[in-house]
Amino acid sequence: MKLTGAEILIECLKEQGVDTIFGFPGGAVLNIYDALYKAKDSIRHILVSHEQGASHAADGYARATGKVGVCLATSGPGATNLVTGIATAYMDSVPVVAITGQVATSLLGKDSFQEVDITGITMPITKHNYIVKDVNKLADIVRDAFRIAKEGRPGPVLIDICKDVTAAVAEYTPKEPEPVKEIPIKVKEDKIDEAVKVINESQKPIILSGGGVSIAGANEELIKFAEKTKIPVTTTLMGMGSFPGTNDLYMGMIGMHGTKTTNLAVSESDLFIAIGARFSDRVISNVERFAPKAKIMHIDVDPAEIGKNIVVHYPLIGNIKKILEKITEKVDEKEYSEWNKKIDEWKKAYPLKSRTKGELKPSYILERMYELTGGKAVITTEVGQHQIWAAQFYKYSSPRQFLSSGGLGTMGYGLGACIGAQIGLPDKKVINVAGDGSFRMNCNELATAVEYKLPIVVAIFNNRALGMVRQWQNLFYDSRYSATSIDRGTDFVALAKAYGAIGMNVTKPEEVDDALKEALASKDTPVVINFEIDKDEKVFPIVPPGAAIDELIEE
Repeated sequence: MKLTGAEILIECLKEQGVDTIFGFPGGAVLNIYDALYKAKDSIRHILVSHEQGASHAADGYARATGKVGVCLATSGPGATNLVTGIATAYMDSVPVVAITGQVATSLLGKDSFQEVDITGITMPITKHNYIVKDVNKLADIVRDAFRIAKEGRPGPVLIDICKDVTAAVAEYTPKEPEPVKEIPIKVKEDKIDEAVKVINESQKPIILSGGGVSIAGANEELIKFAEKTKIPVTTTLMGMGSFPGTNDLYMGMIGMHGTKTTNLAVSESDLFIAIGARFSDRVISNVERFAPKAKIMHIDVDPAEIGKNIVVHYPLIGNIKKILEKITEKVDEKEYSEWNKKIDEWKKAYPLKSRTKGELKPSYILERMYELTGGKAVITTEVGQHQIWAAQFYKYSSPRQFLSSGGLGTMGYGLGACIGAQIGLPDKKVINVAGDGSFRMNCNELATAVEYKLPIVVAIFNNRALGMVRQWQNLFYDSRYSATSIDRGTDFVALAKAYGAIGMNVTKPEEVDDALKEALASKDTPVVINFEIDKDEKVFPIVPPGAAIDELIEE
């Protein structure tokens, strides 16, 4: 059948099972929006307040559901406003397809109104990108984009479509989407056997679970492997929920803000098994002094990660799920060992400190949030101290439950991601844990949450400062607080009400439960809770720059 390019795009999105698009219209995408209007019974369009909100919402939708998130923007500034969200998705391996409008093909390269080379700009932060100048190629490009976004190590793909292409007519033939090819194991059987031998012989092994475990859907396989071998488990920030935080083998997070138990265990271990993790600087800190007594085993889908940041002795490349199944089948079943007992002693000796002393403390707020939600809420975060507190004091029992910008560290990410996650999981309670600095960046998306009657909860940990930067200035810059005080007198409760949301202020521990219960009971209105905490509240533990990860500052 003959269709316009815009209609072909919509039909191809339907082919791929797309039910939601986050976007903002403009001149170069008018034809697409006209086709969307006609297809509104099939595809829901969420009109955001700013294009960056669209990219973060698509990202949150993808992380929460495991499906591909889709965002749409016009040319020029509309396209460039997506860039931060695309980079966020790229760093954390999130499948997003970003669709942008472009000036007509006859105007390309002429500094036309709202023309920008968005494919050139996004080349380093996408798995692949396209500029579509021929309507006859559009359908195949859209299909390829979704395949690339999903296959292997997921990531964002951008499709830039010239305006005249959306108006041109071409033949459209429906096509069933190709199944995503299963990732092969790749690693040979003798290497699996070698890994099994090393695991069986190790006396002080530990497992590091990264975000790749959740992406691969290998959570159950990891649990079976850990419980059979009795190996203690830690996670990266991106790996929160990939192994249950309630499991006795769980030691807490690793690295710069990891638990003392975990970081001591790393330094004492003789075998360090990293699964779906990339050994970022926030994990290893001083690379020369990381796991000095251990052999490193690295299981990952992406061969580019093997040996990139640290020497790997036993690389196992391929399908994480299948590799874990094979190893678990062959490895010896172990009893609770002296090593496990030592870990338990450290856990008792060095717990994460949670106190109130009559003051409103982040740890207390998050512990009450955990209890009142039964540990079942999906938590999104902005970036800063509150992000680490959320990782430390809320226990995550399942994958896709903790959504946070890990690699790029994007302030302003959380609210858009919270909106996307709530739309993707309408039956879940979704909470955005925010700092006052991050919340200011994209608080305009409250208008989106109100319009679509989303019962999200925004918990602002308001210390009237850029808390994490201020903490560094205090600890490492002799308390020279340069540009980190933001006590601007903003009334977040009034702001929430101005947008049509519910606003509450909490200053005392005894007010926490009532505020959270009211917020969690909301059915169709966003709730903002302004928790007023002390400006000098700090994240501990913290590993100083250049130190080994077992050299933590605890107080």
